[in-house]
Amino acid sequence: MSIALAPARTSHPAAVRPAGPAQASPAHAPSASAASPSVPAPSAPRLRAVPEGTEARGFVLYVGIDEAKAAADGTNLHRIVEALRTLTSELSPSAETYAAVALAPEGAGGRDVDVVRLALQDPSALARQREEGELAADADRHPDGVIIDISRKRVLLDGEPAGLTYKEFELLQFLVLREGRTIERHELIDGLWAGDDDIPNERTIDVHVRRLRSKLAHYQDIVRTVRGVGYRFDRHADVSIRQASTPSPDVF
Repeated sequence: MSIALAPARTSHPAAVRPAGPAQASPAHAPSASAASPSVPAPSAPRLRAVPEGTEARGFVLYVGIDEAKAAADGTNLHRIVEALRTLTSELSPSAETYAAVALAPEGAGGRDVDVVRLALQDPSALARQREEGELAADADRHPDGVIIDISRKRVLLDGEPAGLTYKEFELLQFLVLREGRTIERHELIDGLWAGDDDIPNERTIDVHVRRLRSKLAHYQDIVRTVRGVGYRFDRHADVSIRQASTPSPDVF
């Protein structure tokens, strides 16, 4: 078994473990004249993952450990949960907690924490599992050739990810969406680096294209050099292009 402890606001009364703040006795309470000037507390930094217009209401901590590993460490799952609850109460008495145990078939493989995230329906873990399944399915359907998936911004070469950077994929996509047309270097600069602080020159564009072609390996000739003009995408019979049902944001 594995455990996910999620300190968060919840409506379960049984999950609440209030711990009131300590009260100073009148004999030891500081007098108003002796009190130091109030200093405004520094504001907490905003979480980068929280979009504007929303607020953080808690968090989830996934803990991956089965009963055998816990026993080998001289503890058990219940003691770990209680220790984490106690620590949370000490750090923030107003926090409420809820613990859930993640179950998996005996002998199931994989990292404990990944099993926990999937069992408790963690969105990012589910998305990754879906992506891996689609990659495997693509490899089965297309054991050889190139898949340029614009909707998911990925390129598969003979079923394996090409490992393009964001800018390399944007460069390839720019050419793919203008299939058969020779794109001059200045048009690539205007289309892909408009508004950037560091705008490359035409020689730098050649470097970007060389890096892109090297990652395309033995399929690199789908990006052709038109001497003295620019670059062009040429589709081969073993090239598959996939687009989302909605228009690409790369407007042309």
